[in-house]
Amino acid sequence: MAVAAALFVVNMAVLLLPSSPHSEQMRGVYAQPGVWVPLLSRVATVWLLAATLAWCHARKALDERGTARIAQLRGPASRFGAVYLAAMVVNFLVLTPLFYQAQVLFMRGGPLHAHVDTYGMRSLMAMSMLIQSALQMLVLVASVWLAAKFALRERGTAIAAEPPAAPDPGTDVSTRNAVALVVAATFVSLQLWVGNAASGWVDTSRDSGLEPLLLGWFGVPLLVFALAFWGGWLGAAPGPVQARPFRAMAAAVSAFVLLQVACAALAIGGLLWIAGASFSGRSSDSRLVTIAVGMVAIYLVLLVVLVRAITRRFYRRYL
Repeated sequence: MAVAAALFVVNMAVLLLPSSPHSEQMRGVYAQPGVWVPLLSRVATVWLLAATLAWCHARKALDERGTARIAQLRGPASRFGAVYLAAMVVNFLVLTPLFYQAQVLFMRGGPLHAHVDTYGMRSLMAMSMLIQSALQMLVLVASVWLAAKFALRERGTAIAAEPPAAPDPGTDVSTRNAVALVVAATFVSLQLWVGNAASGWVDTSRDSGLEPLLLGWFGVPLLVFALAFWGGWLGAAPGPVQARPFRAMAAAVSAFVLLQVACAALAIGGLLWIAGASFSGRSSDSRLVTIAVGMVAIYLVLLVVLVRAITRRFYRRYL
């Protein structure tokens, strides 16, 4: 989205221009691949989720009102951009300072450092980052909803609904594609959002090379996107009569949550298996490698299976 891109460019310019305080030091920090690669990933995540939500609101209005009524709206894009920009500015001026104050609590010498031990501090930090990430997502969802509501608001007398058009042979395919795209975009946005939240307090990428960072932050998400799209495509077969985009988002969220729960349970079982080998005096290294490889394979297979099954369940009335 143009608004998000403009805000990002302005923010980076303020930090990195020669006239900015500490600009030389900041340019040195942002020149590191371990800084700018995760940063671009976070920006892409926010953009992808916001764009998916905006498209879903627009498609829902188009399906409910028809093309003619939507065409009569005056400047919906500019109205959406204005409201979304205002919401993001308020977010930057209000929430960002609050989040910074929360992070200060966990810094060395901060108010909590003298009263909480190391393990307790890490637990509190993890909980704080989780809450901050959830709040940021809620703010993003609410901002897009408010902007879409204002942009799609009708003024004056609405025209009569369009007569039903003759079925188009390509409609089912395009609708099926739309469902699969929304499912995939939502799923990979959640995957990246969780990864970005975890990297905020467990940062292991500062000393990594460029290729592993690009593979981890962009290559793997592209694979997850492709598999989620495949699962959504299979689940929406042979093609829904209506797109119902928010059903696609709900299917993706449900599949994502179930997948995390299932993999967490399997990981706990694998750790118990490794612990059993250690107690019996046998080497657990081979078991650890087996668990790691098996978890990756299971995750990718379950991704497609769960997305397909849940998408079909959500769209069974419209197939």
